[in-house]
Amino acid sequence: MTVSPLDPWPATVAWRPVSSRLVGVELVRLWAWVAVLGTGGLVAWLVTGWDPAGLAAALVVLLAAVRSLAVVRAVRAWGYAERERDLLVRHGLLVRRLSIVPYARMQFVDVTAGPLERAFHLATVQLHTAAAASDAKIPGLAPEEASRLRDRLTALGEDRAEGL
Repeated sequence: MTVSPLDPWPATVAWRPVSSRLVGVELVRLWAWVAVLGTGGLVAWLVTGWDPAGLAAALVVLLAAVRSLAVVRAVRAWGYAERERDLLVRHGLLVRRLSIVPYARMQFVDVTAGPLERAFHLATVQLHTAAAASDAKIPGLAPEEASRLRDRLTALGEDRAEGL
């Protein structure tokens, strides 16, 4: 049996998923860009009369449809786990990423929610450490869960930092 470096504790880690409503947020973002590109292409076609505009538009819609399917799987790939000394965050389909953030190394925790996230009743928790590359975020959390996680991580970070 081979052990993946991205799933080092399969039996002992209780992964928590992000909300499935994050799919809606990501799809709205994707199709908003398709609408912008489509409008730009339509204007370019009307102004210049460029013949392959219809083919280009069809290609953009096809790629967006494929990406829409990937968005569903990508949201399911997000997960986090709270352990005694650290927080694990995983995500990614083609390029998988597992971040392990020790509570003692956290400097501060942000909770953000843009207009689209608020419309879907979601928030994002962003963890900041001294090393910029180790910052981790957990999107697609219910605001109540984001607040709970922020408060817990802050308290654990303060407790662990006292021992340094």
